[in-house]
Amino acid sequence: MNTIISFSNEDIKAAQLAEAIALAYGVRPSEAKNIKKAVVLHDIGKFKIPRHIIDKPGRLTPSEFKVIKTHTFLGANTLSNLRADFKVMAKNICLLHHERYDKKGYWGLGTDELPYYIAIAGISDVYTALTTQRPYKEAWGKNEAIKYIRSQAGKQFCPIMVKVFLSLMEGEQFGKS
Repeated sequence: MNTIISFSNEDIKAAQLAEAIALAYGVRPSEAKNIKKAVVLHDIGKFKIPRHIIDKPGRLTPSEFKVIKTHTFLGANTLSNLRADFKVMAKNICLLHHERYDKKGYWGLGTDELPYYIAIAGISDVYTALTTQRPYKEAWGKNEAIKYIRSQAGKQFCPIMVKVFLSLMEGEQFGKS
């Protein structure tokens, strides 16, 4: 039996932004399309996390945060039936989209040690999360989110990918909101 999954606007926006960053970075259009398809799946594991944790309006407890972190493994395991040429990228993005350039992410890996598309997924995910209202926070404005991404170059984000992101956002080549 096939399960139908509905992706959130946030997942779709992150995927569209990832494709735009990939193209601006110089990736072949077919590869950028695969990145887009993989990024839309990046949080698929959250479907297996209890809603009371996902929608919690306040700060997560350490044990709740441990549960949230499992969405990366749960998502990657969910994708085991994808076609081989796409599966590696999609599973990597599920597992590693919370990794940081400074190695302070979920699993302590630096994005400079990982496939370039992980850095793209990370920026796309964070920008979209910042500009989306959540039960625990208001949505940030575009300029505020761009300023944050810029401030995290060499820390949370790969400096090269931040430059590419900024060229898109400041040039108004991607999104108006």
